Amino acid sequence: MLKYTIKRFLLMIMTIWIIATLTFVLMNAIPGSPFNEERTSNEAVQANLEAHFNLDQSPLVQYAGYLKSIATFDYGPSIKKPNDSVNDLLSRGFPISAELGIISVTVALLSGVVLGVIAALRHNGIIDYLAMTIAVLGISIPNFVLATLLIQQLSVNAGVLPVATWSSPMHMILPTIALATGPMAIIARLTRSSMLEVLTQDYIKMARAKGLSPMTIIVKHALKNALMPVVTIMGTILAGVLTGTFVIEKIFAIPGMGQYFVESINQRDYPVIMGTTVFYSAFLVVILFIVDITYGFLDPRVKIHKEEGN
Repeated sequence: MLKYTIKRFLLMIMTIWIIATLTFVLMNAIPGSPFNEERTSNEAVQANLEAHFNLDQSPLVQYAGYLKSIATFDYGPSIKKPNDSVNDLLSRGFPISAELGIISVTVALLSGVVLGVIAALRHNGIIDYLAMTIAVLGISIPNFVLATLLIQQLSVNAGVLPVATWSSPMHMILPTIALATGPMAIIARLTRSSMLEVLTQDYIKMARAKGLSPMTIIVKHALKNALMPVVTIMGTILAGVLTGTFVIEKIFAIPGMGQYFVESINQRDYPVIMGTTVFYSAFLVVILFIVDITYGFLDPRVKIHKEEGN
């Protein structure tokens, strides 16, 4: 297991480096300068601005400084926000984005597992069909479309829930629903199919023959093994939810990293774009690494296969 963990760690570092390099290449491939739209025709002023942010250096020198900033976790100053560094923006926006993402993933996981288990226990019944219909709708409707519908129906028309900002638990309900519905549907369908397979195993039949209660069989015996596929995709789901918060934050005017990232793209704020991209990419790659290692500990068969290279 140690050998596999080391391999996965080195692969994680290589993945982060590739993402960082591609981000740098794409940013430098864009023609022009962030200062093209500045209200000045003085070439000396523009030259001084570019020199201040090292934009007048060769790409190789810029790339070396860029890798150094990543290694030291210092992403430099923002071009369009002179009083803030990229680290300042991350420290202000990321906790809010992370809070929204964690709440959404928790809601998606709990509701998806419950919905999937109920559908499996009522297989081919009306509850099963209803649960899977909800799951299909959740997968089919994009979160930004669902967010718009929620705002229109529950905030504008009904006036039940507030919209915009992130100042109270009531403000968290609509964006959480918009983000959690899609992952909840995926988890529900996966839990249902996995649960149906587990319930046909011999050890479940043996547990029933011993006279164990249905709740004990489901919780202690069936659910643990049925959730293994869910654990496998949780890293991917978490990645999707955290990156999906950018759009939802913009729709609901949540002061997370979404607003800074969108503004940086519109303003061509290179340090913010590259710093945010690398930071989120590294965060998500680390999450996938942790999930992969955890899965190996939970299922010894995976550990053996991984070490054998199968």
